Amino acid sequence: MKFTNTSEAGFESTIVYSLIDGAGYQAGSPQDYDRSHAIDLIKLTDFLWLTQPEIAENLNLSIDSPKKTKFLHRLQGEIAKHGIINVLRKGIKHGPNNITLFYGSPSKQNVKARELFEQNIFSVTRQLRYSNNETQLALDMAIFINGLPIATFELKNKLTKQTVEDAVQQYKNDRDPKELLFQFGRCLVHFAVDDHEVRMCTHLKGKASWFLPFNKGYNDGAGNPPNPDGLATDYLWKEILSRDRLTDIIENYAQVIEEKDEKTGKKKYKQIFPRYHQLTAVRKLLKHTSENGAGKRYLIQHSAGSGKSNSIAWLSHQLVGLEHDSKPIFDSILVVTDRRILDKQIRDTIKSFAQVGSIVGHAERSGDLRRFISEGKKIIITTVQKFPFILSEIGNEHRQNKFAIIIDEAHSSQGGRTASKMNMALSGSVSDTDDDESIEDKINELMESRKMLTNSSYFAFTATPKNKTLEIFGDPDPQPDGTVKHLPFHSYTMKQAIQEGFILDVLKNYTPVASFYRLIKAVEDEPLFDSKKAQKKLRKFVESNTHAIREKTEIMVDHFHTHVMGHRKIGGAARAMVITSGIDRAIEYFHAINHYLKYMNFPYRAIVAFSGEHEYGGQKVTEASLNGFPSNLIADRIAEDPYRFLVVADKFQTGYDEPLMHTMYVDKPLSGIKAVQTLSRLNRAHPKKYDTFVLDFYNSVDAIEKAFSNYYRTTILSEETDPNKLHDLQSDLDGYQVYSSEQIEHLIELYLNGTEREKLDPILDNCVAVYSNDLDEDGQVDFKGKAKAFIRTYGFLSSILPYNNTEWEKLSLFLNFLTPKLPTPKEDDHSLGILETIDMDSYRAEVQASISIRLADEDAELDAVPTSAGGRKPEPEMDQLSNIIKTFNDMFGNIEWKDKDKIRKMIAEEIPGKVAADTAYQNAMKNSDKHNARVEHDRALARVMVELIADHTELYKQFSDNPSFKKWLGDNIFGATYQSESQNQSEQK
Repeated sequence: MKFTNTSEAGFESTIVYSLIDGAGYQAGSPQDYDRSHAIDLIKLTDFLWLTQPEIAENLNLSIDSPKKTKFLHRLQGEIAKHGIINVLRKGIKHGPNNITLFYGSPSKQNVKARELFEQNIFSVTRQLRYSNNETQLALDMAIFINGLPIATFELKNKLTKQTVEDAVQQYKNDRDPKELLFQFGRCLVHFAVDDHEVRMCTHLKGKASWFLPFNKGYNDGAGNPPNPDGLATDYLWKEILSRDRLTDIIENYAQVIEEKDEKTGKKKYKQIFPRYHQLTAVRKLLKHTSENGAGKRYLIQHSAGSGKSNSIAWLSHQLVGLEHDSKPIFDSILVVTDRRILDKQIRDTIKSFAQVGSIVGHAERSGDLRRFISEGKKIIITTVQKFPFILSEIGNEHRQNKFAIIIDEAHSSQGGRTASKMNMALSGSVSDTDDDESIEDKINELMESRKMLTNSSYFAFTATPKNKTLEIFGDPDPQPDGTVKHLPFHSYTMKQAIQEGFILDVLKNYTPVASFYRLIKAVEDEPLFDSKKAQKKLRKFVESNTHAIREKTEIMVDHFHTHVMGHRKIGGAARAMVITSGIDRAIEYFHAINHYLKYMNFPYRAIVAFSGEHEYGGQKVTEASLNGFPSNLIADRIAEDPYRFLVVADKFQTGYDEPLMHTMYVDKPLSGIKAVQTLSRLNRAHPKKYDTFVLDFYNSVDAIEKAFSNYYRTTILSEETDPNKLHDLQSDLDGYQVYSSEQIEHLIELYLNGTEREKLDPILDNCVAVYSNDLDEDGQVDFKGKAKAFIRTYGFLSSILPYNNTEWEKLSLFLNFLTPKLPTPKEDDHSLGILETIDMDSYRAEVQASISIRLADEDAELDAVPTSAGGRKPEPEMDQLSNIIKTFNDMFGNIEWKDKDKIRKMIAEEIPGKVAADTAYQNAMKNSDKHNARVEHDRALARVMVELIADHTELYKQFSDNPSFKKWLGDNIFGATYQSESQNQSEQK
């Protein structure tokens, strides 16, 4: 009886037979491989005789001869010098001969080119012995084009208990990068593959080799979906390695770029192979554009860490020659960005295919567009500031031309106001300036101010689309009930970027200052623990004054020194960012931090960043005068010692990518996209960066969770950081009796004594057996979820609490070993993925409901853009403020009002009524999203409070001088009036 071959060799056969039978590959022989030149000599010879017989004859390729040897040396030298990508695209010159080594993609009309392309020899060789020195070493598989190496493969099979990680380790440990085949630029890519995952590397460096995921993604996260028709990874050989697709990658994606160190002047080279989502996104955009022509809009929601710059560069390059009905679609490609790196990447990409100067232009002024068009520039790069004027010219003077407009998220490493001129609509009208508007907001305002050009296609890239962005650029999705949703054309989520390791999860170790208060107050009633210095600091903590800054400064610096530097975060190179609410506050923190650092004799210093000149302490100051060096060096200096703290006021909160940023101290109100963008300054990956830390002195857990929920899928953020919850979690875990205290003690003792690994596993395996046999699925879900919550929460709290708890430490260490071994129970679709995101917050009743919903992303949809206009003035919902008054009395009982009844009436009736009647606030509610409405509400409230100075001085003084009261009043007045407006709109419908 013949059984299915489930071995690694069987897996290898599956791939090889698929390539030969389904993709037009030839079978290569290991004996035909020339180890001294790293080529399949037989296939190279066959190709040259087939396509260029005169050159083959001239080179004496049929026999061993000096001519043949010289040619092979020349070929090897050109590959070593220029790389395989360049040699395939351009061929080589050898003596009088221009030798073509690869025929690229033909156009549909070019029959001769199609015939030449078909003569390319794609081949696959199994068990390739590649080494002259270690002759028995063999790769599982390699593919060649016309005898030249393209990709190598190490294959593993989960059915034989090996995974893609084993393949990665084989490359790192067993494949010497000095071997000719593995040297930089010799192949396009090296693949590690099993039946579930694919990873890739373009530069083998031994143990330092960096393998990236090359997976489709599953449920908006990492990995691959189940394949009903075969193996989960068969897209690699059935799709990516097909002749046409691989040729496309060689011609339009793979490249070697030069990177120059601005400080040292040294150059290094980096080879790029596109990630799966980049290929998918760009190809999908090109296909749809080719089929539909100009005039479409596309929204590409790609997270930080997605490689948007390369995606935009590849897209812009390929849009140049794209055709619809055999005619070029676009006359020019306009790229709108504020990122200098994107300008360089586009130029580097084009450099591989054409002379950059004849293709790319940078439009600094509106007149540049006319000149570039007349000069035949195909790709024109401009900034967000110039965008309105450039578009105006397109509309007025070049309406007959067709344009592709690629809009990159407006990033600026130098400040948050890079689009100050975007408030001017193309019609010439000027809107009121809104300092809190993002560049995306202003682009939306620009788009809405005029009819979008029907002869242009728009490609909008963003990680955080707002409701207007979705409506303008998103794909309409009609629903059965008649409503229409708008979806991104393509997405690569923050969740996937985090799970694939391209960015870090900045919400893992997050706490608001209110949690700090609770933490310390809980400790005061716990006799088993000792108080430390932080207790006194936190008890004395107050909201916002000079004394508070000193107190908070000590908390920040002590925390950074003890828990960040003390634990050598990022190998001892970690930096911290302090987010402040204004320039005065930033300067105060700058001086306070440097003073305390000097007082404590810590070897660090702070840098301050703000825009313009500011009067402080009776004199004019700038960043340069305070820091002692020019402003344009801030980003470089913070990465150098002794600088470790970057104190900012509306700068470096968007678009600033510094992998050494590990910790953030927030003393500024944040909401919506601003919160996501600000905290995301910490998420850039670094080889030695394993976590981040956020301490928020201002915002609540709810506010941050709400901000991230729209862009992070089903991420759960722990709401409370009360250490007593660890007692509760421990009690629940103990109650399942999966482990005993004796097992914990035994394992910890063995581990800390350096006992062999095999002594640990029996203890853990016994626990796994109890877990699997004694607990039903609900119990398994609950236990594993609580175990992970305990690990995450304790890992966080242990760096903050001013005391130690050995029992918690042991349990956390034990669970760290046990949890990875616990099999994940099979879950229904509606809860799929919950175990990967669960933490303490999920045990609150109101949170449990949200995380149990399978389609959490859809349930967290952005509110629709309000469409109603006119109507009556909204009536404030006064009854909603009754709870506000009670909360107010509870929160601010220490304020002795002289006329309590009058104050209550002002807060419950008069102030909400005046705010709700504010015209600017009404317009914001009707024509903008909730975030922008809150901004306008706060301005309206401030105007109303100023009017109360004369008659209600006591109330105004509390609003002006007491930040806690000001925040409380603003939150509650906004909650009542904004909800009232929403209800009013519903009633009108």
